[in-house]
Amino acid sequence: MPLHLRPFVRWRCSLVFACLIFSCVGGEHTATVTHPLPAAFSDLLPHFLVEPDDVYIVKNKPVTLTCRSTPATQIYFKCNGEWVHQDDHLIERTVDPATGLPVMQVKIDISRQQVEKIFGLEDYWCQCVAWSTTGTQKSQKAYVRIAYLRKNFEEEPLGKEVALDQEVLLRCHPPEGVPTAEVEWQKNEELIDPKADPNFFITVDHNLIIKQARLADTGNYTCVAKNIVARRKSSSAAVIVYVNGGWSTWATWSACSAICGRGWQKRSRSCTNPAPLNGGTACEGQSVQTSACTATCPVDGGWSEWSKWSACGTDCTMWRSRECTQPAPGTGGKACQGLDLQSLNCTSEQCPQMSVISSASWAVSGAEDVALYVGIVAVALCLTLLLVVLVLVYRRKKAGLDADVADSSILTTGFQPMSIKPTKPENSHLLTIQPDLTTTTTSYQGTLRSRHDMAQKFSMSNGPLLEPLPNGSQTLHNGKLPGEPGDFVSRLSSQSYFKTLPRDNVNTSYGTFNFLGGRLTLPNTGISLLIPPEAIPRGKIYEIYLTVQRKEDLRLPLAGCQTLLSPVVSCGPPGVVLTRPVIISMDHCSDACPENWAIRLKKQSYEGSWEDVLLLGEELVSEPYYCQLEAETCRVFTEQLGRFALVGESLSMAAAKRLKLLLFAPAYCSTLEYSIRVYCTDDTQDLIKEVMQMEAQLGGRLIDEPHVLLFKDSYHNLRLSIHDLPQAHWRSKLLTGYQEIPFYHIWSGSQRSLHCTFTLERLSVSTCELSCTLCVWQVEGEGQSFSLDFNISKVTASALSTHTLAGPSAFQIPYLIRQKICSSLDAPCPNGADWRLLAQRLKLDRHMSFFASKASPTSVILDLWEAQHFHSGNLNQLAAIMAEIGKQEAMIFLVSDGEC
Repeated sequence: MPLHLRPFVRWRCSLVFACLIFSCVGGEHTATVTHPLPAAFSDLLPHFLVEPDDVYIVKNKPVTLTCRSTPATQIYFKCNGEWVHQDDHLIERTVDPATGLPVMQVKIDISRQQVEKIFGLEDYWCQCVAWSTTGTQKSQKAYVRIAYLRKNFEEEPLGKEVALDQEVLLRCHPPEGVPTAEVEWQKNEELIDPKADPNFFITVDHNLIIKQARLADTGNYTCVAKNIVARRKSSSAAVIVYVNGGWSTWATWSACSAICGRGWQKRSRSCTNPAPLNGGTACEGQSVQTSACTATCPVDGGWSEWSKWSACGTDCTMWRSRECTQPAPGTGGKACQGLDLQSLNCTSEQCPQMSVISSASWAVSGAEDVALYVGIVAVALCLTLLLVVLVLVYRRKKAGLDADVADSSILTTGFQPMSIKPTKPENSHLLTIQPDLTTTTTSYQGTLRSRHDMAQKFSMSNGPLLEPLPNGSQTLHNGKLPGEPGDFVSRLSSQSYFKTLPRDNVNTSYGTFNFLGGRLTLPNTGISLLIPPEAIPRGKIYEIYLTVQRKEDLRLPLAGCQTLLSPVVSCGPPGVVLTRPVIISMDHCSDACPENWAIRLKKQSYEGSWEDVLLLGEELVSEPYYCQLEAETCRVFTEQLGRFALVGESLSMAAAKRLKLLLFAPAYCSTLEYSIRVYCTDDTQDLIKEVMQMEAQLGGRLIDEPHVLLFKDSYHNLRLSIHDLPQAHWRSKLLTGYQEIPFYHIWSGSQRSLHCTFTLERLSVSTCELSCTLCVWQVEGEGQSFSLDFNISKVTASALSTHTLAGPSAFQIPYLIRQKICSSLDAPCPNGADWRLLAQRLKLDRHMSFFASKASPTSVILDLWEAQHFHSGNLNQLAAIMAEIGKQEAMIFLVSDGEC
C-alpha cells in the first residue's frame, strides 16, 4: 500500500470499529452519529482528564461516576464486564479553549440495588472506555462498595482497678465496617488527645495505654468507632486508680503512765504517707506500740529528832531545832511541814531579874503563854490529821494502780497489733467485684431507704469476728458438631449476621438442620433450642446457632422494681423463615408465686433497643410468641429467631428471687491463711456454670453443695457471717462480725457474680480439717445457717459436655409415629377424645387457646412434651395416656427403629 494512504486507512478502520462498538452498546439503536476530529488531531489517542474514583454507597443514596477525555468521539462505561446501556449515560461535549480539542464528559449513576445483586461474590467495579479516530483508551477501575458499620464491638474495654504509677491497657476492637472505622477514645465524654497529654498512647490496633496511672486518670473510658455511615460508642470502662497506704514515721514515746513503780508508755504512727485512696489497701502492721516502763517514786521529807534544849539565854529564852533529813524530800516529794526551830522562856539562875517581877505580872504573862501554846497544839493536831488522811488515800490509789499494772497483758506481751488489714490479694480484680467489700462496717441503720440510695457504695470487710451471737440476737431458721467444628464456625462466621456474636465455643452451639428439625443444647446451662419437624420448610437447610450472652457484654435497661429473671439467650440467624414455632428452654429464678410478679418477655430489635413482646398471663394467640412458665424453667414458643430475656417486675415486697449460694476455697493451700469465697448469684444454671469456670481458672474448688436462698424485694441487704470455729486450730482474721452485700446489686443483677471472702488462719500447717457454720440472712428478715465440715486437702472436679443433635435422633418420639398421632388427634371428636384430652392428661390445659390457634394442635403439644422431657421422656407413659384416650396408636410405640 502506498505510504501516503496508510494514515487514511488506519483512520477509516478505527472509525468503523468505533461505530460498530457504539451500535453494540446501543442495542436497538443501530444508527450512530460520530463526531470526526479535525485533520490536525486525527493521530491523537484519547487522554483522560478525569477518571472514575472508588466510591461508597451510604444508605440508599446512589453514587455518580464521572469520566472526561480529550480528544474523544465516544465514551462508554463498562461495569463488572458488561457495557452500561447508552440511555443511562449523561453526555456533555465541550471544546478546550486552549488547544481547540473536543472534550467529552460522561456520567452514570450506580444504585444500591445494582451493587447488592453481586455483593458477596466479588467487588462491584466500573471503568470507562474512550474512542478517537486513532484508537481507544481504558480508564482505571473504580470500585463501588456499600458502606456500613456494625453496632456491636468485637471487643469492648473492661474496667480496671490499678495502683498509682501502674501501666493500664484498655483493649478495643471496633465493629466491622466499610470503610474501616476510625477509632478515638473518650474520658468522661471528652476526647483524649495523646499529643496534648503524652501519658496517653493509642496503639496501631486501637488499644489505649495509660503509661503511668495518675489519680487524675480515674474516670470512665469509652472507645468510639466512626466512618462515613455512623458513629458507635462502646460501653464505658471505669478505671479506678487507687493508692495503697503507707506509714508515717513513729512519734516519740509518751511519758510513763505510772507516777511510781511499773507502768507503760506508747508511741503511734498513722497511715498517711500516703493515705489509702479509692479502695487502696490500708497499711499492714501496728499503728500503736506499747512498752513497759518503771517510774521512780517521789520521796516526801521527814523530820529528824528534836535536838536538846539550849541553855537559858540572857533574854530568858532557850532553843531547840530539827532537820528535814529523815528522809530528805526527793523526786518531786513533799517537803516537811511544820517548824524546824522552837523557843521557850526559861527562869534560872542566869536570869535573876525574874525574881523581882511582881506576882501579878508573872500571872498575866503566864496566862498569855498558856493561850499561845494551846493554839499551837490545836493547829499541829489538825495538820497531823490532814497529813494522815492524805497518806492513806495516796497509798490506796497506789496499791490499786500496782494491781492493775501487774495484771495487764500489755506489760507481759510488750507489743500489741492494732488495726490489722490483709494485704490486697493478687488477682484481686478477679476475686472481688463491685460493691467495695474492703472497708470496715461499724454500724447498720435499719431504716428503709429508697431505691435510689441503693446504688451508693456499701462497705464490708474482713476483720476479726465479734463475740458469738447471743441467744435471741438473731433468729436463724433453718450433639456434637457434624464434621470439623473449626470449619463450620469459620464458614458460619463469614456470614454477616454472625459477625456480631462472641467467638465462644463453650457458650455457643451450632448445627445444620433441614425439615426434620433437631435440637441445640448449651451443656450445664439449662438452655436449649428445639426445632420441631416441619418448622424449617422442605428444601431449605439452615445453619443455626444458640448462645448465651454474658452480663458484662450486654445489659438490659431495667427501671423501678424490674429485675432480670433469666439469662439473655440469642438464637439465629434472625430473619430465617419458619413455618411453625421453635421452643427455647431456659432457667428463671423467680419464686413459685406468680401473683407477686408481672413477668415480661423482652426481645431485642434490629436497632438494638429492647421491646416487650409478651406479658405472661395476657398472651395473645395471634402474636408470634408464647411462653409457658414452669417452677424453674421457661419455655418460649417463637416463630422469629433473635435475642430474648425474661424480666420481672415485683408487685409486692413479698416477691422473691431464688439465689444460689456457692462456697469455694483454694484447691491447694500451703500457707497458714485460708480463704472461703462465697458467691450469691441468681439460681440459673448458666450463671452457676460461669462461676465454676471462673473458679477453675483461679484454682478454686466447691467445698459444699450449692444452697438455695430466697431474696425478697424488701430493700434490705444480705448479710453473711461465720461462727463456731474450733478455737484450738483456727481463728478468724475478720474485723467485723458480718459482711454485707447491698440489695440493689443483687436485685438488679448488674454484677456478673457477687461474692465476699472470709479469711481464716490455721494455727498449724498440719491442720486439714475445718468445721464451722455459715449464717446468711436478709436484714430484718429470717435467715439460714449451713454447717461446713470438710478437709482442705481434698480436691474435686466436674466435667462438661456438649450436645448438638439433628434429625430423628433429637427426639423421643419417632417421626412416623408422630405423624400418626397428629393425624389421629387433630380431628375433633364428639366425645372429646382428641388433642384436648391429651393436653389435659399432660396438664397443659391452661394453653388450650394457644394450641387451638395452630394448624396441628397435637404437633405443638408433642413439641412441648419433647422440650420438657429431653433424655427423660417415658414413651410408655405417653402410650398409656394414648390408651386412656382410646386410640389404638398406643401400640405404635412398640414399632422397631427399622420401621421408623
